[in-house]
Amino acid sequence: MRPFGISAGALLLAAIFFKNKKFRFLLIAAVVGSVVMSIRLAALEDSTLRSFHNQQVPVTVQVSTDPARVATRVFGDQLAPPSFSFIAQITTIDQRYSLRLPVRVIATTQSVRGLLPGQRLSAMAKIVETKERRVAAMLIIKDPVYEVSRPSRWAKSLATIRLGLRTASGGGDAGALIPGMVIGDVSKQSDAFKADMRRSGLTHLVAVSGANFAIVSAFVLWCMQFLFRNTRYRIFATAIALTSFIALVRPSPSVLRAAAMAAVLLFASASRQGRDPLPALAFAIVAVVIADPFQARDPGFALSVLATAGLLLVAPRIKWKWLAPPLAAMAFCLPVIVALSGYISPMSIIANIAAAPAVTPITIIGFIAALISPFLPWLSHLLILLVKPFAIWITAIAAWAARYPVFTLQSGIYGFLIAIALLALIYLLPKVKYKRYVAALLVGILLVSWVQKFPAGDWQIANCDIGQGDLLVINLGSDRAIVIDVGPDPQGADRCLRQLGIKEIPLLILTHSHADHVGGLTGVTKNRKIGTTWYVNVTTGIRTSIGGIDIQVLWPDTTSGYTPNNSSISVVLRSKNFTLFAGGDIEPLAQERLISQVGEVDIYKVSHHGSKFQDLTLLRELSPAIAIISVGSENSYGHPAPETVDALSDLGAKVLRTDIDGAIAIHASSDRFIVRTSRGGLRSWFGWG
Repeated sequence: MRPFGISAGALLLAAIFFKNKKFRFLLIAAVVGSVVMSIRLAALEDSTLRSFHNQQVPVTVQVSTDPARVATRVFGDQLAPPSFSFIAQITTIDQRYSLRLPVRVIATTQSVRGLLPGQRLSAMAKIVETKERRVAAMLIIKDPVYEVSRPSRWAKSLATIRLGLRTASGGGDAGALIPGMVIGDVSKQSDAFKADMRRSGLTHLVAVSGANFAIVSAFVLWCMQFLFRNTRYRIFATAIALTSFIALVRPSPSVLRAAAMAAVLLFASASRQGRDPLPALAFAIVAVVIADPFQARDPGFALSVLATAGLLLVAPRIKWKWLAPPLAAMAFCLPVIVALSGYISPMSIIANIAAAPAVTPITIIGFIAALISPFLPWLSHLLILLVKPFAIWITAIAAWAARYPVFTLQSGIYGFLIAIALLALIYLLPKVKYKRYVAALLVGILLVSWVQKFPAGDWQIANCDIGQGDLLVINLGSDRAIVIDVGPDPQGADRCLRQLGIKEIPLLILTHSHADHVGGLTGVTKNRKIGTTWYVNVTTGIRTSIGGIDIQVLWPDTTSGYTPNNSSISVVLRSKNFTLFAGGDIEPLAQERLISQVGEVDIYKVSHHGSKFQDLTLLRELSPAIAIISVGSENSYGHPAPETVDALSDLGAKVLRTDIDGAIAIHASSDRFIVRTSRGGLRSWFGWG
C-alpha cells in the first residue's frame, strides 16, 4: 500500500496548491480513487481464497455479468474446449467459509450459457491465481454445475428484451451489429467481424457509452414532453428510464461513467443551476471509482473517459462540426488504443466519419424495437428492417477499412506523441483555413495507406501472420493461389487471404493434423473455390504442375509410422524465378532422410516454427537466400530457437519472422528479391545469396 500512499499524498498536495477549481476537483478525485483502490487491493490480497490456490474445492458464486463465449484457442497442437467467461461474487468456499469477493469464472461447460446476473450456482472449482487485478482469483469450473437460485422476474424481463432484439435483428454481420450498438449485446458477432471492427477503429460503436446515453436520454426527454408539462417531472421520468436502460445494457465501465454523468446533468437541469459538463465528468469518475475502484484499471473505462474529455475540451474548438467528434475522441484515446493493440489504423478516422450518420437512427429505432419486442414482435422486426441498411453500411465500412494496413508501434509512447500532434493540429484549425488542411490530411492518410498497403505490387510468395502456426501462399495470378497449411485461427486465415485477394485455391496442402496447421480450415474455404486437397492421401513421389509452378512431394514415408510432426507432407516448389522448400513440422528424424533429395533452394519455409530440432546437414544443403519462420509472438515454446536463427544467418540467409516482421510478401526476379512486410515496409536484396 506504500506506493498508493505516496501517490495519494502527492496528488493531495497538488490539489491544495492548484488554483483552478475544476482541476483541483479532478486531483481530489484521483486521491479518493487511490485510497479506495489500495483498500480494495489489501482486502483481496488478505482474502481466504489465497489459502486455496491450485486446489479443487466446492464453491458457491453469484453471477455478476452475462457469460460470454471465449474465442477458441490453440494449446500446442490441440484446440482448447469451448469455454465461457464471466465475473461473479464468490459467497462460500469449501462449505465452511463465507465471503464476498469478485472472481473471474472460466467454465468449460454449456450449462452456464443461459445464466443471468443475480443467479447463484454451486460447483467444484479449481482456484488459481490471476493477473486480473479487479478480481481476487480465477475459478476453473467443469461439469456438473448446479443452479442454487432461479433468475428474478426483473432479470427475466430484461433478458426477454435482449433476446427479442437479438431475434428481430436477423442474421449476418449487420444483424449482429444492431444489438451491439443498441444495448451492447455482442453475442451474435463472429470473431472475424469483431476483428474488422477493431482494426477499422469502429469497435467503440458496440460498446454502450456516453454517445448512446446522450441519444437515448435526448429521445426519452423529447417523448416526455407529450406526457408531462412540468420540466422536473420530465427529467424524473427520464432518470427512471435511464436507470432501466443501465440494467438492460449491463453496468459496464463506460455505461457506469455515462450514467453518472447523465445523472449530474439531469440534476443540474432539474435544479436550474446550470450544466457545466466538465464537473459532471469529474463527478462521474469519482462515483464510478468509489463504487468499483477496479474500473479505473479497465481500458474500456479509460477510453470512455478520454473520449468524453476530447468531446468536451477539443471538439467545440473545431468549426467543421461533423468532423469534430471523431477527431477529438480519437486524439485523446490514441495512447491507450496503441498500448492495447500495438498499432494505429490511419483509415479509422475516415471510417468513423463515414459511419457517423448511421449511428443515431440505429440507436433510437433499435431502442424502440427492443422495448416492444416482447409484446409486438412483428413491429419490432419491421422497425429493424428500416435501420438494417444503416447497419449494412457500417459493416461494409468496417470490412473495407480493415483491409488497409496499420502502423505497428512497439510502445505506447509513440501513440502519445502522435496524439499530441493531432491535438496541436486540431487547436490550430480554427486559426487557419481549416478546410484546406483537413482535406490535405485526409488525402495524405489515403495516399500513405495505399502506399503502405500490404502486400502491394507483384508478389509471388506470402506468409500470413496468424500467430503460432503456418499459412504459406504461392501466387498463381488471377486471384488464384496454392496454399500450404491454414493456421490455427479461421478468422485470421480468412482475413489474410482477403488481404491477398485470393478467391480460388487450385491446390490446398495440409501438411499434418495438428491444430496450428489445420485449425483455420473453415476460414480458408469461406467463399473460396477449392480444387484438390492434399492431406493424409499423399505419398512420396507425387508431382504436379499448376500455373507454371512444379510441385513435388518428397515426404512422408507412410510405412515408417512416425509421429504427426515427422509425417508432415514436405514439398519443393519450382518456378522460373524461385525454388522453395516447405516441410511442415518435420524434425531431424525425418529431415536426415531428405538429405541429397532437395538440393539448394532460394526460399526455405523453416520447419516446426524454427524450433531447435533441425538437421544442420540439411540446412547446409538447402543454403537458402531467404528463411521464413512462421511463429507466434512470445509463444511458450521458445520458438524460434536462437541456435536455429544463428545457423541460418551463418549460411547467409536473410531470416524473416512473423513475430517480428508480421506478414511477409516476396517478389522474385532474375536478379533480386523484393520483400514487403506488414510491419517493416519494403526491403530489397540483390542476387540469390
